[in-house]
Amino acid sequence: MKPEVVVLSRLGPPEVMEALETSYQLHCLWEVSDRQAALKAASSARGLVTTGSLGADPALMDALPELEVISINGVGLDAVDLPAAKARGIAVGYTPGVLTEGVADMAVALILAASRKLVEGDRFVRNGTWASGEKLALGWSIRGKTVGFLGFGRIGREVLRLLAAFGVKALYHEPKALEGVSADYCNDLVTMAEKSDVMVVCCAGGEATRNLVDASVLKALGPKGLLVNIARGSVVCEPDLIATLEAGHLGAAALDVFADEPRVPQALQAMENVVLTPHIASATTETRLAMGRLVVENLAAYFSGKPLLTPAPMDGL
Repeated sequence: MKPEVVVLSRLGPPEVMEALETSYQLHCLWEVSDRQAALKAASSARGLVTTGSLGADPALMDALPELEVISINGVGLDAVDLPAAKARGIAVGYTPGVLTEGVADMAVALILAASRKLVEGDRFVRNGTWASGEKLALGWSIRGKTVGFLGFGRIGREVLRLLAAFGVKALYHEPKALEGVSADYCNDLVTMAEKSDVMVVCCAGGEATRNLVDASVLKALGPKGLLVNIARGSVVCEPDLIATLEAGHLGAAALDVFADEPRVPQALQAMENVVLTPHIASATTETRLAMGRLVVENLAAYFSGKPLLTPAPMDGL
């Protein structure tokens, strides 16, 4: 008999769901109107497939008393209660590595979109402003600028590798200095922001980084500075971001993530110097296929009695 697995959200491309359907008896929660009734019907499920955004809290784990393994489609772990999973003896897998290139590509795209006014220029043409004889304000070049990285793991390092073609200088902030990296360490985030023309947020989410980018950091980045966030909306204090942009203390922002997705503050939507995208940094066919395959492979490993290919870090919890 196929193991029962609860799936919180449809995974794509289609072959990912096909692979799950082939091997498991699925309970697809996005298809139901009564979530509690669906969870009750799935009470004997041994597996759970979720995303970095949807996560898994203790209440969900309690609703699935036979749960043995969680496979996360994503690298964000802040929405999954890892201590609760560990206490219950639940194995947790996620999908690191396979989305690094896609997310890094998006970071570079956001930098260029904001600095060269691509979105603003698109509106400028479409709404007839260009045809009326007006000129779009000048953008600026990333070449030779200083880019600060809040978080310098796989994604941050890949962003820097791509930006090397522009001759940028790189700084990074982490809890401690890293060995063998081609960027200068800043132990103080405000100091890094002061020295940076662009700051890329690519650290982990969770309580340790909640509102880490606050008014002091944003003001240090300055009226010509650009903030790019491809990490988690929780890392940036959204009210402070809005206030510094409105006051002219921060030059621009390019955001793929938000504090209360999919709800984005109207104030951010109204600003011409803000580029907004709907949490799509990993949203390429190639990346999502690789992520989905790893989700399936982690489940397959577990149910065949093997270690997860990419277990979530749970030591010390």
